[in-house]
Amino acid sequence: MNKKVRVRFAPSPTGGLHLGGVRTALFNYLFARQNKGEFILRIEDTDQTRFVEGAEQYIIDCLKWCGLNPDEGPQNGGNYGPYRQSERKAKYQQYAEQLIKDGFAYYAFDTPEELERLRSRIPDFQYGSNYRMQLRNSISLTDAEVLELINKNTPYVVRIKIPEDETIRFTDMIRGEVSFDTSDLDDKVLLKADGMPTYHLAVVVDDYLMEISHAFRGEEWLPSAPIHILLWKYLGWIEKMPQWAHLPLILKPDGHGKLSKRDGDRLGFPVFAMNWKDPKTGASNPGFHEMGFLPEAFVNMLALLGWNDGTEQELFKIDELIEKFSVEKVSKSGAKFDFEKAKWFNSEWIKRQEIDVLMTEFTRQLKEKNITTPDAKYLEQVILLVRDRLVFLNDFWDQAAFFFQKPVKYDLESVKQKWTDPKTEFFQAMIESFRQETLWLSADIEQLFKSKAEEKGIKIGELMLPFRIMLVGGKFGPQVFEIAALIGQEETIGRIKKGLLQLE
Repeated sequence: MNKKVRVRFAPSPTGGLHLGGVRTALFNYLFARQNKGEFILRIEDTDQTRFVEGAEQYIIDCLKWCGLNPDEGPQNGGNYGPYRQSERKAKYQQYAEQLIKDGFAYYAFDTPEELERLRSRIPDFQYGSNYRMQLRNSISLTDAEVLELINKNTPYVVRIKIPEDETIRFTDMIRGEVSFDTSDLDDKVLLKADGMPTYHLAVVVDDYLMEISHAFRGEEWLPSAPIHILLWKYLGWIEKMPQWAHLPLILKPDGHGKLSKRDGDRLGFPVFAMNWKDPKTGASNPGFHEMGFLPEAFVNMLALLGWNDGTEQELFKIDELIEKFSVEKVSKSGAKFDFEKAKWFNSEWIKRQEIDVLMTEFTRQLKEKNITTPDAKYLEQVILLVRDRLVFLNDFWDQAAFFFQKPVKYDLESVKQKWTDPKTEFFQAMIESFRQETLWLSADIEQLFKSKAEEKGIKIGELMLPFRIMLVGGKFGPQVFEIAALIGQEETIGRIKKGLLQLE
């Protein structure tokens, strides 16, 4: 690769960060790191009508949680700033005027009401070569008329002048050769009446001035590609245009259409990286982070939505993704989102996560439950026993509460139906045997329990479930003798006594 690799993630601060947006950031990040390049965050906030207070910081927080830290951006600066488009307004005005001067763009004075009337009267109306001369713009009007309108402060937009009957081609890094017929295009607005640029002008100007070498973006932007190519050409920058890669859509679980927030609401899973609360409406949307996903699992899952390295490997650390990522192996077709698979990634990463990380997280959860922080060794042993049973980090309390407090409820209905006096006698005898045990190790507890069952002539299988419920409260948890060993001798005896009272 000859030129310095510089890529950008350029979200709009309009709300929650969809997992498709995070995947775009991830692929940019992987490509930059693989090629010793730079990853830039640029905030595209030119549409002030959709700007939402707090959304920019939310985007930054999401990237930080995922570990996708930009080299340049609105927070940490850089040599190519400012990194908010709203702070670059004068630059766009300058290039819009240059395009008009060179005959590649024009002023259009038509009001929104006038255009709406045309759209209602003419099916498939497009502002372009077929109708330009019938509308109020600097192509149909004389120079004197245009000057008069401008001097009167008549609102106007600047539109690109699309050429007739041309074919525009480019090579996409994912899709190969792509072509467009200009007869299918309209004269897009480049500069709005408030002086702010549209995406079309801003993205080209910013990519040029920030020396972006490669641009990964969603395939929904593919129809805009010919507009952008023309702008790169008309501004004299075509030799410096970035290489593009239009990423496949993330689809609904059934594969029919793009995954949306409504799909997540309907099917019961998040589509945003982190919780998002709209300050205008008060509406809240759940996030993967707060649901209990590890960032490693979330990033791993996203990487495999539309990409694989050609092997059977599914679990990748970020360093492995950086090493193995290749644009050639990104799929052209959409990737179906599978929440069950996402949960699998998370459970596998919890099993592999460093104990220190889990201890920090679970200590926080215990504090929220007003549980006194346990001894570090004790907490570590609890984690080692239950982590294989966790799908989400938030499952910890449900799976481990009995290690920190006595059961509150007992799921004894099925046990009561088969309860007998000999079983009561067995557990009373076990209390005495346990009191005499000195080592209190799981293997010794198990041997003692089985020997006493054999002595009493009761099948071990009839006693294990009641014992578990006495210690845990329900029909779940890790190996029951491990539980007894960890909660301790006195606690085990106390819980058996309490359990027997529940069975009377």
